Amino acid sequence: MRILITGAAGFLGSHLCDRLLAEGHEVIGMDNFITGSPDNIAHLAGNERFTFFKRDISNYMFVPGKVEAILHFASPASPNPLSASGYFNLPIQTMKAGALGTHNCLGIARGQNARFLLASTSEIYGDPLVHPQVESYAGNVDPIGTRAVYDEAKRFAESLTMAYHRYHHVDTRIVRIFNTYGPRMDLEDGRALPNFLKQALLGQPLTVYGDGGQSRSFCYVDDLIDGIVRLLYSEENMPVNIGNPVEMTVLQFAEAINRIVGNKAGISFVPDARSARDPQRRQPDITRAKEILGWEPKVSLDEGIKKTIPFFKQKLGLV
Repeated sequence: MRILITGAAGFLGSHLCDRLLAEGHEVIGMDNFITGSPDNIAHLAGNERFTFFKRDISNYMFVPGKVEAILHFASPASPNPLSASGYFNLPIQTMKAGALGTHNCLGIARGQNARFLLASTSEIYGDPLVHPQVESYAGNVDPIGTRAVYDEAKRFAESLTMAYHRYHHVDTRIVRIFNTYGPRMDLEDGRALPNFLKQALLGQPLTVYGDGGQSRSFCYVDDLIDGIVRLLYSEENMPVNIGNPVEMTVLQFAEAINRIVGNKAGISFVPDARSARDPQRRQPDITRAKEILGWEPKVSLDEGIKKTIPFFKQKLGLV
């Protein structure tokens, strides 16, 4: 197929480019580098089946030639309020990517009769009252809170995608992505894994907010990309959770990182202000992914962290 990927220079977008090119597809990548990095796709320079355009997909989009599929992955995603590339500091751009960007991509998909896949998120469930999270759960989201610029952008994008599917009969897919890690992720992302792994490799105590009782589920990027590609090739139009169902507390995760890295500096507990309504529990129910896609994660936490360490060391100047 000839496939358009928005957010192609991002963490997940760049891995999708690699996977789809490896399968023989032609890939058109678009990114405005507001959060993506040219480094993530530098290795694709000279690949005759990869074409890149620097574009803001919230504006008018022109795609040269016909495409058979569109994967919409363009959006700031970092919850770090101190990061210039996080959605707290890019609120309007984040909402435009979810609203106008999704609308533009769906318009192209409709006009070219192309398959459309939306990258949604576990954040559409908010701070969940249902655990684990199933696709039928409508969520517990604050529409005017500081996190809402990301949460509601994705929720609107899902609504618009389903409207185009039902009214214009566009062949759509929606993947709800849970916590993912691996090479090419932003070290300043603000989430637990990059914070912990960076501190551990530098021999520092790992900073845990509150008592560390919040839970997360961590999926290695190769597993996630495999689930997304399977969904793209499937005939499923309703949302599908893709993530690792192994739940652990943040404290357990910090202890695991220290063990894997061999960091003896221990853990530092700091007060948790909860000012950003950080979800207290996060675990995907992947029953539908198993039944529909025949997918479940294969990479263990130990294996995934060991695969990620070289990238972090390189970025930290430790090699």
